[in-house]
Amino acid sequence: MNRREMIAAVGAALAGLGLKDLVAPEGAFAQAKPRSGGKFVYTNLYPNNRMGDAKNGRHPYYLLDINTRSAFNGLAYVNDRLQVEPELALSWTPAADLKSWEIQLREGVVFHNGRDMTADDVISSFAFHKARTSFARQIDKVEKLGTHKVRMHLVKPNSEFPFILGEYQLMIMPAAPIETIGLDGIGTGPFRIVDLDPKRRLVMERNERYWRKGFPYFDRFELASSPGRMESALNGFRGGQFDAVLGVDPGLQPELERIPGTVISTALSGDQALMILPKHEGSPFADKRIRQALSLAIDREKVIRIVYGGKAGWAGNNSHLTPSNPEFLPLEVRRDVARAKKLLAEAGYPNGITLPTFYFTASWPEIPRVFQVVSQSVKEAGITLPIEQRPSDGYRDWRVEDKAKTRKHRFAYGPAGVRNPGVSMYRMRPDNNESGYWSGPACEEYMKLYDEAVVEPDKLKRKFLYVRMQQILGEEVPAIHPAGRRNMLIHKKNVHGLENHSQFWSIRFDEVWKG
Repeated sequence: MNRREMIAAVGAALAGLGLKDLVAPEGAFAQAKPRSGGKFVYTNLYPNNRMGDAKNGRHPYYLLDINTRSAFNGLAYVNDRLQVEPELALSWTPAADLKSWEIQLREGVVFHNGRDMTADDVISSFAFHKARTSFARQIDKVEKLGTHKVRMHLVKPNSEFPFILGEYQLMIMPAAPIETIGLDGIGTGPFRIVDLDPKRRLVMERNERYWRKGFPYFDRFELASSPGRMESALNGFRGGQFDAVLGVDPGLQPELERIPGTVISTALSGDQALMILPKHEGSPFADKRIRQALSLAIDREKVIRIVYGGKAGWAGNNSHLTPSNPEFLPLEVRRDVARAKKLLAEAGYPNGITLPTFYFTASWPEIPRVFQVVSQSVKEAGITLPIEQRPSDGYRDWRVEDKAKTRKHRFAYGPAGVRNPGVSMYRMRPDNNESGYWSGPACEEYMKLYDEAVVEPDKLKRKFLYVRMQQILGEEVPAIHPAGRRNMLIHKKNVHGLENHSQFWSIRFDEVWKG
């Protein structure tokens, strides 16, 4: 066949085809349609120090999985852009003074046992929350306005109160006495608990009464707990035991990219490492110049490069805010060894200083590496920073133990999660261990700005106040946040709808399905 004959033959063949056949087979470019049914199994590497036993293990405070929204719902939900959305609440309306909030509840929601959710359940749930967690203690009382309407009266005004309604502990449970509420594990979430092996495994099944019609997709939902067992979790993933692994070490990204059929999902940000600096009498950190010198000597870029591969980490700014927060203000100067040396000399240490031992526990798999790099990097400024790893069990109590109330707590690490600025900035208050019991004129200015922010209804004006507060923290250094992680999970290629979250406890499974 010559060239002219070939062109004619191809033209005739094309003429016999319809346009859709020329473009692609029908539906080839359409988005895959979700499939219902089947089983989803994942393992969670996130530590949960509050896991319960056979008596209380189904309660949202003690559930094996800190992602409580697999079985429960809150009144609100905080998405990965740190925006608050309605969940069991349809809307919330503040009073002019921001000291009370009227909340319209969603109608037609039923618990796993088939009973309607009403205002009585909200009132009973928050009576428990007020008694058991600091997040709810700002609520003075909850008033019933109707079958599906309540008003929450606060102790003080709070412009960001809806974020509190999205906290992972503040789930809605069927009304019951404080002593027994929540112990049956009954919620309004997409899955209902059918079996629990405390501290090991959780098995759930689809909630056919779920208020989000058409969800969830899976018939069966299983979780295996693997805190601190990274290698066994990854082996289970490679071998097909798990469809997903949550809380993967971000530094393993290059290795994970080589596992066939693996999808890596990285959140906008995540937890960060907090160095708590005690300021009691006799502590070197009572001198601001030493705190400043230590902060300036840390090579944050090196931590990100070595520990997080340059991709999965970010530099902290000595506040609890993260790049997920629109209000986040990067440090003006991340490292200045010459200035660190000058500050030490002014403080009486011209030849350098040996600091007390810094303690940490591996609540995240990369935490030992973070502080190894920190310890090495500050040597250039003449700072010797001994470090010591402690067991995870009982670590927090050991770190803050102060039976004599002397505030002589440890120079130690604490994990800092991602939250709205109203909550995050409050963590540097003078009576909190995380601030090292910071005090002085700058602290007073900081708290004055905070008091202004929480009663300011205008979001932009609040942002300016939060920016000034971050500037104060950058100058005063009541605590050091050298670096943070971007939360990472992996899943099989045939898993769809699994979205990561900077707040690892806010990952939802309603829309997850397998192709």
